[in-house]
Amino acid sequence: MVDRIDRRGFLRAAGLLGAGMGLSGSTLLAAEAAKGAPHAEKLGWQLGCAAYSFNRLTFYETIDKVAALGLHAVEAFEWQRLSKQKPKVQTNATMSAADRAEAKKRLADAGVKLVACYCRRLAKEAACRKTFEFARDMGIGILVAEPPFEAYDMLGKLCDEYEVTLAVHNHPQPSRYWNPDTVVKLVQGRGQRIGACCDTGHWVRSGIDPVAALKKLEGRIRSFHLKDVAEAGVKTSPCVPWGTGKGQIEGILKEMHRQRFKGLFSIEYEPYRPGNFEKLARCVAYFDKVAADLLASS
Repeated sequence: MVDRIDRRGFLRAAGLLGAGMGLSGSTLLAAEAAKGAPHAEKLGWQLGCAAYSFNRLTFYETIDKVAALGLHAVEAFEWQRLSKQKPKVQTNATMSAADRAEAKKRLADAGVKLVACYCRRLAKEAACRKTFEFARDMGIGILVAEPPFEAYDMLGKLCDEYEVTLAVHNHPQPSRYWNPDTVVKLVQGRGQRIGACCDTGHWVRSGIDPVAALKKLEGRIRSFHLKDVAEAGVKTSPCVPWGTGKGQIEGILKEMHRQRFKGLFSIEYEPYRPGNFEKLARCVAYFDKVAADLLASS
């Protein structure tokens, strides 16, 4: 089909060319990344990919990109087109039963799980309930959002009812949640199904030390949008491959190892450009190398 990438063919070609037909180093790196992050899995870490890293593509195209990276988890976002054949269908609660069934099959065929979804609005109970029902139907365990402060009592009840986690995301200053202290205060006294989705790159863009922020949120971290960025304190600083910028990726992973975190790290690389796949492959390789070093030193 038009949307699909033949992952086996990709890996087979990479192996043949790498053996003696002059494959480029960047493509070899992408093939290596198709092994995923096995060392990270031994730490209890799940490395996935935020679909927003491929926001110009369809969800089905994104699934195949994620599988080609050797990853088995994807975080959707509510306004991504489902497929080229159905450009008006988006990956959210408005999907029909048939579209949901088709999406589940595409995910299963690729060996990828839909583990989280970024939601633009979680404010009114009736609309939120539809989103939570969608999450339960699709097997989504984490809803990532930036809800209004007054919605937390209602959302806490829905989290318990549907057994879904709310992970509060942060955009850069001056957004509602740019300062981790805000989330710390809001989750106090609330159930464990409410916590933080730590967008570390946005913290760095806001001039916040990400490792210090993680220490403040210890015990309430539910997932990550993990980014490395070129400059600290610059809101528009672009993403760069992990370990090459000011995002303190190694320090973040060491801190989460100290916290004994077990959970989801989603690669989020923006803005989308056609060559970003190889940069994401570098992120996968770096993540697993740090994980291997942490295992060796444990």
